[in-house]
Amino acid sequence: MKRHKSRMALLAVVGLLLAGCTTLAGGGAPGATHDTSLGPVLVDAEGMTLYTHDGDLPDKPNCYTLCALLWHPLEAAPDAQPRGNFTIVDRDGGTRQWEYKRAPLYAYALDSKPGDVGGDGVDGLWHAAKP
Repeated sequence: MKRHKSRMALLAVVGLLLAGCTTLAGGGAPGATHDTSLGPVLVDAEGMTLYTHDGDLPDKPNCYTLCALLWHPLEAAPDAQPRGNFTIVDRDGGTRQWEYKRAPLYAYALDSKPGDVGGDGVDGLWHAAKP
């Protein structure tokens, strides 16, 4: 139990250090892909893999507080407009988040470079977003 708490504290610090890395500049919609060991996956503006969570409902993200420290919501700029399968959902607190086919999108704080897919399968609930 003590080891688990230490690991969670470390992950929270890492999340704080990396927070904000998934905001898209200029309000453009995501849509780029990157070839990975899982095949092509959706990526953010920096080429980092995007993920979906089984606990989210369509148009309703449920990853907040501690969850959002490790799984960064892919923020949509205030002037961003939906395009095709990419839509925008309002998050609690007034920010907006990109969705793909009505599934909110996140980046995983422990992925370190484009092509990493370390978040796929975490807790059996997180999945790399595939086009």
